[in-house]
Amino acid sequence: MAQDWTAVARAIDARLAELNWRQRELAERAQVSVAIVRELHRNTTQRRRNARTLEALSLALGWHPEHLDALLRGCTPPDRGQPETTPVDPVIARLTSIDRRLAAIERRLDELATRDG
Repeated sequence: MAQDWTAVARAIDARLAELNWRQRELAERAQVSVAIVRELHRNTTQRRRNARTLEALSLALGWHPEHLDALLRGCTPPDRGQPETTPVDPVIARLTSIDRRLAAIERRLDELATRDG
């Protein structure tokens, strides 16, 4: 199956500009390395990525969890409110939920620290 990494790079680029974020901020919010964000944003390395990486980036950018994966596959991304289509192991689903909550708590704490700092 063909993969459209250019579409992924363009989407990330446009969204970063829209949000006025740098790669480092996206990496922190998605809890992935800056190197991964850089590779995807600049489309320098086209290789298989963990589905959770693309999901984490999609969520951090305010999109549906399958947004970047859909672009990669040449599909129209689902709207944010649509249910996920990927069958998920219940344990993985629960861990992902916990990861999302922790990331939200971490972002809130960072916001409070910045405001008070």
